[in-house]
Amino acid sequence: MKIPRSTALPEAAPTAPEAARPGPLGRLGVWSASHFKAVLVGWLLIVGVLGAFAPQVNSALSGAGWQADGSDSVKVRQIAEDHFGGNASSALQIVISADRPVTTPDVRAVIDEAGTLAAEDPRVSTVIPPQQGATISADGRTAVVLAGAAADPNEMVRAADDLKEPLRELSGDGIEVHATGASVLWSDFNKANHDAMLKSEMLSWPVTLAILVLAFGSLVAAGLPLLLTLAGLAASAGSLVLISHLFPVSIWAMNFAMMFALALGIDYALFLVVRFRGARVGRKQGMRAAVAETMDTAGKAVLLSGATVLVSLSAVMLVPSPAFRSMAGGIMLAVVFILAATLTLLPAVLGKLGHRIDALALPWAHSGEHRSPRFAAWGERLWKHPFRYGALALVALLALAAPVIGLRTAMPSISVIPSDASARAGYTAVQEAFGAGAPGTLQIVTPTEQADEVAQQVGATEGIAGVMPAQPAADGSGWSMIQAVPTVDPSDPGLGGTVDTLRAELPDRTLVGGAAVENLDLQHLLTEKTPLVIGVVLALGFVLLLIALQAPLISFLGTVASLLSTGAAFGVARLIFQDGHGADLLGFTPQGFLDGWAPVFFFAMIFAIAMDYTVFLLASAKEHYERSGDPREAMTGALAHSGRVIFAAAAVMVAVFFTFALSGPLPPKEMGIVLGVAVLLDAALVRLVLLPVLLRLAGHAAWYTPRRLRRILPDITFSHGHD
Repeated sequence: MKIPRSTALPEAAPTAPEAARPGPLGRLGVWSASHFKAVLVGWLLIVGVLGAFAPQVNSALSGAGWQADGSDSVKVRQIAEDHFGGNASSALQIVISADRPVTTPDVRAVIDEAGTLAAEDPRVSTVIPPQQGATISADGRTAVVLAGAAADPNEMVRAADDLKEPLRELSGDGIEVHATGASVLWSDFNKANHDAMLKSEMLSWPVTLAILVLAFGSLVAAGLPLLLTLAGLAASAGSLVLISHLFPVSIWAMNFAMMFALALGIDYALFLVVRFRGARVGRKQGMRAAVAETMDTAGKAVLLSGATVLVSLSAVMLVPSPAFRSMAGGIMLAVVFILAATLTLLPAVLGKLGHRIDALALPWAHSGEHRSPRFAAWGERLWKHPFRYGALALVALLALAAPVIGLRTAMPSISVIPSDASARAGYTAVQEAFGAGAPGTLQIVTPTEQADEVAQQVGATEGIAGVMPAQPAADGSGWSMIQAVPTVDPSDPGLGGTVDTLRAELPDRTLVGGAAVENLDLQHLLTEKTPLVIGVVLALGFVLLLIALQAPLISFLGTVASLLSTGAAFGVARLIFQDGHGADLLGFTPQGFLDGWAPVFFFAMIFAIAMDYTVFLLASAKEHYERSGDPREAMTGALAHSGRVIFAAAAVMVAVFFTFALSGPLPPKEMGIVLGVAVLLDAALVRLVLLPVLLRLAGHAAWYTPRRLRRILPDITFSHGHD
């Protein structure tokens, strides 16, 4: 039964003259279309000035920053850098292995040459030669040269970039030389992942272009997303280079920015171009009127979508880790530029192209078909059988999400980098010569007056294989350093228990650190912050939808529905990456856990993408409800007008993300599978089935706004001419 109109939005349909009056975004679109040259010159200046810095992006951005700011392990590293000649977790370790004793003259010469090579780098402080009983193995055939850190961790990763190959070239005649340590590991890790992402992007471009041509129906229209993407990428890459002069920015920020620029550029261009065609041909409007209607409707949805993406990613800033904050910041920067280009450059180009947007159209393309008959029929089917289809979608999502209950996370092991990488070869050599826990040597700093007591206590702790004598700081700072070798590999869960025991039982002012402990502290921070980040993302997403839609019930349902596809994606990730199902097919060895950054960072990314589709669907539904006051028309009309856009945009995203599953290293595989599955499930089951079913079941109540709430919310409508 239809409820009284006083409880629904809007209270009355607009009159024809009112509908023809453009709103703020409509006026912006008309101005952009009327000032094509000014808009084009402005964007050429922006892209030209910022793009001039873009080629420096790989060298300017940093490779480290994976740390928990303020943690004990970071304090230990800072003390080691300041008072122990750079013998910190970021120091370089040069491992020399030979088939004969390292005291042999020719091996000794290689050791000296390696030390000289390291000492010539200004980022290296002191070079400590191998010492018997400490850095020379028991069999005398492996030695470690320590190159202390004279720069911050980001610069030490760059030092590793420059030194690892010259050091490797010293190998020969039964002698192997490899640089290893945390800085070299991050250098190899970043290179392997960067190469894999470039390979994946090259594989995804042909598929992306094919889907774009099919979705837009013409070659000219298919090029518009590329225009937005190139403008956004050039501007954001140059901005990141400039920002890197103020504080470190992770190289991963650019990688993720590139992905989101492409994905959102396609989404936004699809939504606006389809609406422009519908207004121009389907409603037979002139160019300016078509641009105004496009911006007042689809443009408003794009603006809300962009704001939702920014809000979702801003929650990652709550994690006090430079790498995470810079990655989120890089994506947000790319979104801002893509959004700005979509709201100014795209309407200018649409107004300039006019009917020529359909140039080089495919024979079967219907350029003026804004309302898809297939998705309209699908909407009618869902309206008639909501429980049948809704229950199937819900059961499938819950079944896929169930494995999340047993999901385990940890920081990645050495196995995520290629077996021939310098850090891994050196890591293996150190383990074979000094024991399983040697690559994860703990660094313990304590006041000198209690150093001997602490050393004895550490040596008696279960899980410690050996302890080196306390080394007082040469600068008289009062600190002493004790290095202890654990019994287990740095990625073994047992190391965490050993570190917890030491921190609980050692005297006051004693700090436990080292490269492996920095990873543990970062993992602990991520685990601690995950509920907060998820809660903030959900709350901000709901508030933004509520402000835009003016409807508490559907805003809440739209927000909660996003959790289902996210949970299902992580459930699939657990089955693949933790339990190893399909590992042979994808070509990797499971670690027994999901990498530690996945829950926080991937959740924010997935939620941002999911809300992107939610906004497109619900904004279209609200527009139809404002015009008709009919819940059926709102639901079926939304699917008819936005279903094809959601389907096509999701197809591009899934194609892009799944190509990362073909990459060599494990982290891009995780990212590709988790994000690809999330987008696939969200588009296919949530946005095109479950959310329309919820609209059907809620009826008029979906759009009801209590009077008190209506008084405090801004008046926002999505039908043209209602602003």
